[in-house]
Amino acid sequence: MDMPSGIGGGDRKDSAESDGARGFFGKLGARKARPRDGAATLANLDTREALLLLRNFEESKRGWFWATDAKGRLTYITDAVARLMGRSGGELVGAGFTDLFLPVDSQSERQRTLPFLFTKQSKFDELPLRSAFEGDDRWWAISGRPHYDANGNFAGYRGSGADITAQRRSAEDASRLALYDSLTGLANRFHISKKLDMTLAAFTQQQRSCAIMLLDLDRFKQVNDTLGHPAGDALLKQVAERLLKIVGDKEMVSRLGGDEFQIILPDVEDRGKLGDMAADIIASLSQPYSVEGSRCIIGASVGVAIAPFDGQTSDDLVRNADLALYAAKGNGRGRFAFYSSDLHQAADDRRKLEEDLRDALARGEMQLSYQPVVNAKSNIVTGVEALVRWTHPERGVISPSVFIPIAEEANLIWPLGEWVLRTACADAARWPGDLRVAVNVSPIQFANEDLPKIVTHALAAAGLSPERLELEITESVFLADSNETARMFKALKGLGVRLALDDFGTGYSSLGYLQSAPFDKIKIDQSFVRGATEKGSRNAAIIAAIVALAEALDMETTAEGIESHDQLDLIRKLAVSHVQGYIYSQPVSSEALLDHAEAGSWTIKPSGPARQRNDRFHMFRKVGAIHGNHRYNVVIRNLSATGAFIEGMLDVPVGTQFVIDFGEGQLATATVRRSMKHQQGIEFEQSLVSDGNGGLCTRHRVSPYLIAAASQQTQSHLALPAFTTTSDWQAA
Repeated sequence: MDMPSGIGGGDRKDSAESDGARGFFGKLGARKARPRDGAATLANLDTREALLLLRNFEESKRGWFWATDAKGRLTYITDAVARLMGRSGGELVGAGFTDLFLPVDSQSERQRTLPFLFTKQSKFDELPLRSAFEGDDRWWAISGRPHYDANGNFAGYRGSGADITAQRRSAEDASRLALYDSLTGLANRFHISKKLDMTLAAFTQQQRSCAIMLLDLDRFKQVNDTLGHPAGDALLKQVAERLLKIVGDKEMVSRLGGDEFQIILPDVEDRGKLGDMAADIIASLSQPYSVEGSRCIIGASVGVAIAPFDGQTSDDLVRNADLALYAAKGNGRGRFAFYSSDLHQAADDRRKLEEDLRDALARGEMQLSYQPVVNAKSNIVTGVEALVRWTHPERGVISPSVFIPIAEEANLIWPLGEWVLRTACADAARWPGDLRVAVNVSPIQFANEDLPKIVTHALAAAGLSPERLELEITESVFLADSNETARMFKALKGLGVRLALDDFGTGYSSLGYLQSAPFDKIKIDQSFVRGATEKGSRNAAIIAAIVALAEALDMETTAEGIESHDQLDLIRKLAVSHVQGYIYSQPVSSEALLDHAEAGSWTIKPSGPARQRNDRFHMFRKVGAIHGNHRYNVVIRNLSATGAFIEGMLDVPVGTQFVIDFGEGQLATATVRRSMKHQQGIEFEQSLVSDGNGGLCTRHRVSPYLIAAASQQTQSHLALPAFTTTSDWQAA
């Protein structure tokens, strides 16, 4: 083995005569001193002792030594360390020293690279480097000094190294704990906040969009309460795994704490795509979990905000996404919602509604109406579903989808539910014949051990036969398949009332429910019915499977939300036993129902459109209609995904194109298809998409950057571009 010149008195002739790589310091230590006088002998003894100490240091594996020639090729390396790298010292001699280590990410390490230092012939101390050999993930702290020959020419490096793997891993663990959630491995609140700050700062300069989603798990607290916190932790891990399968990029998903999560979606502003992703997340997280041998079901609500439309700073964006999340949870949970400026007013309205709701029962503002449930073959009404309505003294009729979630969160659902039950039983007792009345029972009511007593008292007070009362229960009561759930079913069934499984097929479905719970009926959710007649839909096959299952278990089936004859024809063909929907009747008052019942058997002839239409939302909404250089103020009377009915312009020719300005950058190109004096039916060039909250919105919005640029042009007396199609303003 070649000896590095100038170390320990060795020279190249001595190196050439050595027996290979016997150990650098071992060989030097074995050379005999040639005494000349006492001082020289003492110096040689000191050198020998120093070399023995260095060899001892090598053998202790606390550190090692290396040397190179002027070209950076190894002339010596401690043999024990070479073997850790998968080679012997002799095999590594002649190899490039820099090849022993992986290239350094200079940004993350914030250091000059080893090749750079070699090129500059600079000294360095404790440079952290990772082994480049396969299977060896050690880290080394490398120090080196250049040395020169007698003529002052650079002759190479001499240096040392130390194993810092343990310290490195400890530091990485500490860094990981500072940036990542220890339970799920996702980014933590601090890490995702910094990432969002940096992303938005860069995207603002580049005029790019970035969406965020805030997620909150529904009914997670019940898992902790019923199964314990270890089970809750295990559930959160599974939630994180499901999120990553949908989002893909681990660095963009974070757990903020508790059961809250945040997702960053760079360069996404298409609300159609965002809505689809949010719906996928909700559906995935709502599927059953297996935790420590128990079956758990939770849900999720999602709020979405998009920069720059909904805020350009992280604080604004997170605050607005949180407001959207609050709206999603307030409208029934298991939903998503996009931020809009209206939500600020909606949040205030919600707080006021909660205050008013506390006194609504006492003031007599609550009423019940009843929607007929009809035998699909005979058109004979066999029962009704009780639906609660709130007539507010100032706001008029308020939908249950608005006030029921408020009642649940404000702990008002129990007195309200008891009132509905007692009133429905009292009304039904007045009806002649054997019409059944169905009453919805919320999961909060179902979890109250006093429910059987309340049912018993309601039946007794009204004098109603138990078999005429049907309790509709959603699948969310099966959160943990607990013994309490089984006992409640047994107690209710022991009263003689009928039980119906409501909203079957909405994401929580399990055959296990039907095996363990004594249901008399399955209600097929209207979401399956609405899409069943569409070309390519598999909903009909799903409905057929539900019907076959119900028949095998001797249960009735009811299809909800039937509105058109093609839907009714399909439902009859699939042998669904009962139908509920506007095709037969809207909800009616108890008095109107009594009139029909007194006339004898109540038969209703189906009446409705021939084919299923897109959902239409009746409204009174002021918007702008832009044509050429003119803007007209018009009112939307009803709205669907594909078109709208507007009024406010006179005798508009069929075929005229408008850009409808819904506000907040929402523009939709539309063509007049029907025109009747001051009313027009328009068709959108690109369909609107669900806002996740029961409404519709445009898929895209005009960027604030474009609006700002247009404003500058206006101030400079430049003409604004005339947008005539959706693609024009999207491209701009």
